[in-house]
Amino acid sequence: MNAKTQGTAVDVAGLTRLYGDVKALDGLTLHIEPSELVALLGPSGCGKTTALRILAGLDDATSGTVSVGGRDVSRVPANKRDMGMVFQAYSLFPHLTVLDNVAFGLKMRGKGKLERISRAVDMLDLVGLGAHKAKYAHELSGGQQQRVALARALAIQPRVLLLDEPLSALDAKVRAQLRDEIRRVQLEVGITTLFVTHDQEEALAVADRVGVMNQGRLEQLATPADLYATPATPFVAEFVGLNNKVPVQVSGGRAQLLGTAVPTLPGSITSGTGLAMVRPEAVTVTAGPAGGAGTPKVSSIAFLGPISRVYVAMPDGSVINAQISGAAARALTPGDPVTVGIEPGGVLVVRRP
Repeated sequence: MNAKTQGTAVDVAGLTRLYGDVKALDGLTLHIEPSELVALLGPSGCGKTTALRILAGLDDATSGTVSVGGRDVSRVPANKRDMGMVFQAYSLFPHLTVLDNVAFGLKMRGKGKLERISRAVDMLDLVGLGAHKAKYAHELSGGQQQRVALARALAIQPRVLLLDEPLSALDAKVRAQLRDEIRRVQLEVGITTLFVTHDQEEALAVADRVGVMNQGRLEQLATPADLYATPATPFVAEFVGLNNKVPVQVSGGRAQLLGTAVPTLPGSITSGTGLAMVRPEAVTVTAGPAGGAGTPKVSSIAFLGPISRVYVAMPDGSVINAQISGAAARALTPGDPVTVGIEPGGVLVVRRP
């Protein structure tokens, strides 16, 4: 197998893409370090796939530039950009064997048969499919087909790997396995990678840094840990899980929440009336004591295996959801009176809209 790839830096500067009056990208600027995996995360229509397509040369920016290794490739055709791409749809040739699918890009580049076979075998071994090289696409599972697509993208030894929602067509178990496999392969090869997804867990699990996009703009670019701990905007906060919203008063950087002065996250307002955005895992729910109309009560419980989501109806009519262990949730039933608390470190307070 060939030595680890020398990573290549990628820069996009001021990318804007207009479709009529619709601004799909709005001045996107992004730097990807050599050998880094950056995930673009956001809801449908946020511009993440448009950005990837422009980087690949499959779409043109209205304005802005794309540079790879310090060279402006904005006007370079897609087939000359030296990028490998894996789509949501596997796009394998049904009439070719797995080996020939992986070797196809090398054949198009005029490589000799022995070199094609050697490189394709190496890539199939890398993704754990060396024993399947004589099979056809219809004989493989969805996860195996996507591994073949990954091997094919890497076989041409591109400088950059682009992954467009590569796991979204797979079931949950296979998705988690292949997610980890992609990260292992990316680290082993050392290739600079852009990974587009709408799945928060997926992005946080595979990426060195995650960029959250909204309405064509990059709202925050940070490591998974920093993004989760210190979201920069209300949109980012809600997208990465701070989805309880409670009106609060703030004074001296502490929010009066459920009768307790709770320290707030960096970026919170420091005084006045605001909206506390609270992580479900920062909410504690314990049984009792029984009370009257002013007592929080369990509204419903969603069991999610080792954890459960408990929805609590508050006296003011709002509903707070808490993420607790499955064992703790089994002690609760809808209608039970409960005591609700907030652990420090999970509250961002923003101005009320």
